Amino acid sequence: MEHLRITTAREGDVGALVGLISSLFQEDAGVRDPHTNLSWPADHARGHFLGLLDKDDALCLVARSGGEIVGYLAGYGRGPYALRPVRVAELQSMYVRKAERGQGVGTRLVEGFLVWARDRDAEQVSVTAYAANERAIHFYERMGFEPRNVSLELGL
Repeated sequence: MEHLRITTAREGDVGALVGLISSLFQEDAGVRDPHTNLSWPADHARGHFLGLLDKDDALCLVARSGGEIVGYLAGYGRGPYALRPVRVAELQSMYVRKAERGQGVGTRLVEGFLVWARDRDAEQVSVTAYAANERAIHFYERMGFEPRNVSLELGL
């Protein structure tokens, strides 16, 4: 994609980030998890993103094309802990607008996150995706991620 720039999000980007995470919720959790609060982005995403921007152990990247934000990635560092003594960079969420998918935007966002993780001495990078989101799983596997955990649920 021509003229694609990956930058660290700024406070002025938060409105666009709220719109993108709202789309993520509708397209992903909205069709895969009947228990997700789909109004969370409208109610909480602004504060969530502003909080990420203020933390040293968090990162929010935006993908800009032609001056417009077309995707984002949010993540943070955690650990080490006594039980699991490794430093982990957790890719919390990522979304690329439909029109820009398949053009390397997601790859560039993840590459930026991996640089950030290495710079912070992370020993592992992790991401969680719905098992039914085969496109996301395939993308992350192409980026080098390997399946490690399986969550099983039983609705009562």
